[in-house]
Amino acid sequence: MATLTDRFSRRGVALFWLLLLSILIGTLIYLEQIAILYVLATLSLVVLLLIVGFADLENVGIEGVDGLSAKNE
Repeated sequence: MATLTDRFSRRGVALFWLLLLSILIGTLIYLEQIAILYVLATLSLVVLLLIVGFADLENVGIEGVDGLSAKNE
């Protein structure tokens, strides 16, 4: 049995989530559920800030990313 990553590319999965979220947001706007949109937007910003806040950015190196280095060779 193939795994999810074998069947679908990362771009395909990202586009699926984008489509799903846009349908959800469009439906909430159509049904005039703006209060729910405010809550979802606030929670998503909190999650994003927590991810950035706990990210270990100090130990991220430039070298080795896709075979590129910081030096001009």
